[in-house]
Amino acid sequence: MAQYNTILVPTDGSDHAEEATEVAFQLAQEQDSRVHTLFVVDTRLYGEPALSSVELFIDDLDKEGSDLLSELVGRGNERGIDVTRKVRHGNPHEAIVEYADEIDADLIVMGYQGKSHRKHMGSVVERVLEETDRHVLVI
Repeated sequence: MAQYNTILVPTDGSDHAEEATEVAFQLAQEQDSRVHTLFVVDTRLYGEPALSSVELFIDDLDKEGSDLLSELVGRGNERGIDVTRKVRHGNPHEAIVEYADEIDADLIVMGYQGKSHRKHMGSVVERVLEETDRHVLVI
């Protein structure tokens, strides 16, 4: 098995993302790896407006993501895993690939599909697979 020192696990809070997080945590425990968690607020539909109801909605999504990641950090730390959290705004697949590059991730662990509940692999996963040369494990 390859050694993964830095593992990125993007999450949207879906069941598949939760499974991916568990796999990332298991790998991290086995290999003494650092885990980076990422929540992306998808602003493609809303933009980044100022002082509007859309801004309040985006702020709510940002808080939801931050709360989710804080919970994951706590769970990881309880298991002796060094976990970092990051919330980004933008196009999810672009933000994932960019963050993976920033942290020089050895592995990206992603859920098969997100909250859209499509019956096929999610478009974010497909785009990440197309746009990165990093190892990607899809759960």
